[in-house]
Amino acid sequence: MGQLLSQNQTLPVTVSSIQIHGAKNTRKSFLDPLFQPLVENSQDAHYTLADLLKEVGSTVTTLDKFDIFHPGIVVHLAQPPHLDPSTSPSDLDVSLRVREKGRLMLKTGTDLGNTEGSAYGTMFLRNIFGGAEVLSVNASAGTRTRSAYSAEFTTPIKSNPNLRLSIDGLASSTHKPWASHEELLKGAGLRLNWAKDNGDRFQVGYSNTWRQLTGLAATASPTVRGDAGDSVKSAISYMFQRERRDNPQLPQSGYMMKTSAELAGWGALGGDIGFSKSEMEIAGAVPIPIPGLAGPSGVSIGCGLRAGMLYPLPLSFGFSGASPSRLNDRFTLGGPTDVRGFSLAGLGPRDGSDALGGDVFAAGSVNMLFPLPKVGADSPFRFQLFANGGRSVAMRNKKKQNDTVSGQRMTANSVWNGMFSATKEVGNGLPSISAGFGLVYAHPVARFELNFSLPLVMRLGEESRKGLQVGVGINFL
Repeated sequence: MGQLLSQNQTLPVTVSSIQIHGAKNTRKSFLDPLFQPLVENSQDAHYTLADLLKEVGSTVTTLDKFDIFHPGIVVHLAQPPHLDPSTSPSDLDVSLRVREKGRLMLKTGTDLGNTEGSAYGTMFLRNIFGGAEVLSVNASAGTRTRSAYSAEFTTPIKSNPNLRLSIDGLASSTHKPWASHEELLKGAGLRLNWAKDNGDRFQVGYSNTWRQLTGLAATASPTVRGDAGDSVKSAISYMFQRERRDNPQLPQSGYMMKTSAELAGWGALGGDIGFSKSEMEIAGAVPIPIPGLAGPSGVSIGCGLRAGMLYPLPLSFGFSGASPSRLNDRFTLGGPTDVRGFSLAGLGPRDGSDALGGDVFAAGSVNMLFPLPKVGADSPFRFQLFANGGRSVAMRNKKKQNDTVSGQRMTANSVWNGMFSATKEVGNGLPSISAGFGLVYAHPVARFELNFSLPLVMRLGEESRKGLQVGVGINFL
C-alpha cells in the first residue's frame, strides 16, 4: 500500500465527499470548519494525492488535540461509484472512523503540588454540547489548603484547539502558619488561552475575588492583625510561557521562560485593592558529555532565575493616593522548591515570628545532576549538587508631612521613591545563600527532592533549615 501511494503522489485528485463515522455526540457544525478547507483546496487544478494526504493528516492531528476521540483515527480513501454521473475520474471519497471517549469521568486520588499534598475528587464532563467543551468540578483537602472547591468550563473557539475560552469559580480555605492566619477565597474568572504551533502559550484573563484574612493565631503580629479582614480584588492578568526543555521535571537540555503581569483596582476595574504585579522566570540546562562514553551521559548543569515586583497603585483613576501592599498580595520566598535551605517563606521582612512577604524579590539557583551508579542516564533518579540564594524586600512607607493623602495612602512620588529604594536594596550586599546535595526523583506527576542543605549567608530574623529537607512540587527553581 505504501509503495502504491508513493507511486501516485502527483496524481490529480478532488474530494467528492467526507464522512465521519462514530462521532455520534459531536456536532456537525463543530466539525465542518475543520474539513471545509480540505474540500475547497481540492478544487485547485494542481491539487494532488500528496496534498490530500498531508491535509488529512493535519486534520487528524487537530482532532487529536481536542481530546474527545481515542487515538488511532482510521482514514479510508475510495473512489465514488462509477454509476454516479456527478463524479469525475479524479474524485475521491474520504471517510474517517473515530471512537469517542467517555463523556463522564470520576476520579479520586492524591495530588502533590509545591510544598503541599492533598486528597481530591474530580468530576470531568467531556464534549458536553458536542463541541469539545469540558466541565471539571474539583473538591480537595490538603496539608495547607484545608478545603478547596472549584469548577471550570472550557470551550474551543471556532473549532480551534489552540484557542480556548474558560470560565471558572473557586472557594477555598488555606492555612498559612508562617504568617499566623487563615485565608478564605471566593471568586470567579474569565480567561482566554491560546497557543502557537511552536508550543508558546499565552493567557489573558479577568478575575474578581473576595478574600478574608481570618483565624488569627494568639501570637499574630500587629502587622498581620492590621491586614486582617475582608478585601476584594478585581484584576486583569496576562501570562506568557515558552517551554523548550526536554523534560521539565528533570531537564537535561533546553530552556524555559515565563512572564506574568496583573493589574488590580486601577481605572474602571473596581475592588478595594490597587496594584501592578509582575513576575518573570527563566531556566535552562546543558548536557555535559563524558569523554569515552557514547550517547547521553545524564550529567547536566542547570540554572534558574526568578524575580518579581509589586507596585502599589491608587484605586479608580488615581485621585486618592495608593495604599501600601497587603499581606496576601506580596511575594513569599524560601522553602524546598525555590531557595532550599530556608523555611517556607523564611526569607524577607518579618514582624516577630510572622513572615510578611516582599514587594520586590529576586532568587537564583545553579545545580549539577549526576545519574546514580549502575542506574543509567535514562533513569528518573539523579544525585544533585546545588547552590541557591535570594532576597525579598518590602517597600518602606516613610511617613512625612504631605507625603500621604489620608491615613496610609501615599502619593505617586512616595510610591516611586519607596519602590526605587526597595529595588536597590535587593542588590545591596550578598543575598541569603545556601548550598547542599541530595537525591532527585522525577515522577510524571511531580518532582521529589531529598536534600541536605547548609545555609551560608542569612540575615537577621530569617529562618534557615540546616539539615535534611524534603521538597515535592512541579516547579522548582
